[in-house]
Amino acid sequence: MNAVAWGLVSAVAFAAGGTAAAPVVPRRHRPAVTGGCVVAAGLLGAVAGVVAMTGTAWSVALPGLLPLTGLEFDVDPLSGVFLAVGGAVAVAAGIFAVGATRHGLDRPGVQAALPAFIGSLLLVPAAGSIGTLLWCWELMALTSLVLVVAEHRERPAVASAGLWYAVMTHVGFVAIMVGMLVAAGPAEDGSFVAVRAGAADLSPAAASLAFLVCLAGFGSKAGMVPLHPWLPRAHPEAPSHVSALMSAAMVNLGVYGVVRVGIDLLGGGPSWWWVTVLVLGAVSAVYGILQAAVGSDLKRLLGYSTTENMGLVLVAVGACGMFAAGGDRALAGLALTAALLHLMTHAAFKTVLFLSAGSVLHATGSRDLDALGGLRSRMPVTTAAFGVGALSASALPPGAAFVSEWLLLQALIHGLPAPGVVPAVVLPLGVAAIALTAGLAVATFVKAFGIGFLGRPRSGAAAAATESGPAMLAGIGLAALACVALAVGPTVVLPTLADIAGGLVHAAPAVTGTVAIELVGVTGVLSPLLLVAASAVGTASVVGGVRLLARRRDRRRARLWDCGAGPLSARMEYTATSFAEPLQRVFDGVLASEQDVDVSHHRESRYLVAAVSYRRALPDRVERRLYTPLLHAMTTWGRVGRGLATGSVHRYLGYGFVTLCGLLALLVVTR
Repeated sequence: MNAVAWGLVSAVAFAAGGTAAAPVVPRRHRPAVTGGCVVAAGLLGAVAGVVAMTGTAWSVALPGLLPLTGLEFDVDPLSGVFLAVGGAVAVAAGIFAVGATRHGLDRPGVQAALPAFIGSLLLVPAAGSIGTLLWCWELMALTSLVLVVAEHRERPAVASAGLWYAVMTHVGFVAIMVGMLVAAGPAEDGSFVAVRAGAADLSPAAASLAFLVCLAGFGSKAGMVPLHPWLPRAHPEAPSHVSALMSAAMVNLGVYGVVRVGIDLLGGGPSWWWVTVLVLGAVSAVYGILQAAVGSDLKRLLGYSTTENMGLVLVAVGACGMFAAGGDRALAGLALTAALLHLMTHAAFKTVLFLSAGSVLHATGSRDLDALGGLRSRMPVTTAAFGVGALSASALPPGAAFVSEWLLLQALIHGLPAPGVVPAVVLPLGVAAIALTAGLAVATFVKAFGIGFLGRPRSGAAAAATESGPAMLAGIGLAALACVALAVGPTVVLPTLADIAGGLVHAAPAVTGTVAIELVGVTGVLSPLLLVAASAVGTASVVGGVRLLARRRDRRRARLWDCGAGPLSARMEYTATSFAEPLQRVFDGVLASEQDVDVSHHRESRYLVAAVSYRRALPDRVERRLYTPLLHAMTTWGRVGRGLATGSVHRYLGYGFVTLCGLLALLVVTR
């Protein structure tokens, strides 16, 4: 057993130990024990992933452990990326969970599910066969469902979110199972090695069917539009450390499945597969950030931001497959490198954002941005950490996501001369989608940070907020440090990611350099460290210059100009709703908002207004147009089915007789 084996086996052992200990440990010690097991499992899993990324492989077959399929694990460098990311997120979330657990979250079942969920997150990318992947995927789905509905007794919305998540994740599981079974048709067994070897014997139609069905299954887990409705429902209602694990680690495994099946097991496939992925990714990115830009629920906003970022990753994966199908292996490697780096940076900043939102929720009891504000002086550490995460999510230099989106733009722009009508149309649309999402992301996180943390408090709960405890702040701070590290030194991991991407598409590494990022095969150089230094010097110069000028002038204290309306109050500040109103007007054709204004007049005169009430609703248009009719049809069919079940044995025998006759007639016709 090498370091990968020891790390992964030890991580799973800690996860299993935490699950077993939760029901027997006294209540007051339960969060510390399970949280400690989660941290240990995450740390060991991350170490195993980092070692695997450097090229150390490990595989093992356990045929007698489970019936029919057994278990088989095969860790390669691609698996290592997702092991490292999932383990690192688990460390921060586990530390936060120790301090965040309160009444209702310290029940044995909920506490046992958390380490089991971490174990499944680490086992999914390590799976080496179809059966193992399906077993681990289902374990991940069930344990995460238990965590999502942990607070169903306190809030009715949790049960609805859990129902959506349960249905969507199991429909996705069925799609993955069908797609993988089709892909394994010519294979000798269900191992990935056999599936990879038998892919050449698949007919084009069968290979396309396998890929598209797997894309639907894995894409639903990644929050891809139109299979995303569970994500903005489940993420806000889950405990915040669980939201961080789902948004920063679990959704990544949807992308892992697309890469593993499409690029690795099926060998790439035709260009139109990846054009489909790119288009769906671009739609997901734009739609997700539009919903986030106009939302006022902090955790729901972050959930839609996950849809946006996973959309960008799918754009990169689609571009990689399209370039590889066209023979441009250098650009394919560059696009896949951008995808893997964005997965890492997204995991870092989404962890700090969700954990910071959990800190705010713990202190105020609210996640409504319109009811927050003024938290900067009351929760300074949480405010600073959320600011780091917001800068990273905005993809502005020196934020962590800037480099990954720059790499993706370089791949798309250098691919524009590619021959063919489809690339000539799709690539500019991809560039436009990235540019639009970058601008809207800035507006979204300026709103979230400025409205939620700055200004005056707009509710009593915000005015009385206090900083969270040391364990919660330690988890948030660890994730914020990861954001800073990826912003300052992405070159520490980029060459390794480029090697992994190059190995998958059979090309030389697309990125080199230890201080500056140098692209191979195309022109492009970027120095993140120089960008950070220039930003720091520029900021210090401006602040220092302003203070120097202020010292030379006499100071006088005076009340700010208020247009004669009296001292400024919180009611005069922008809210999240009013901040997003211009964007809502511009994109109302896409968002289809519902709003109503009621004006009440005094009895004495209709010219004197007594009160004005404004109500706005932004329903998910995809959900309303696609899923509402589907649910209505299923409800109607269920009512019809209840009418058929009358309790009469004679009628049931008649049903069976008619069905048997129909099958016999079908066999006669088809034979």
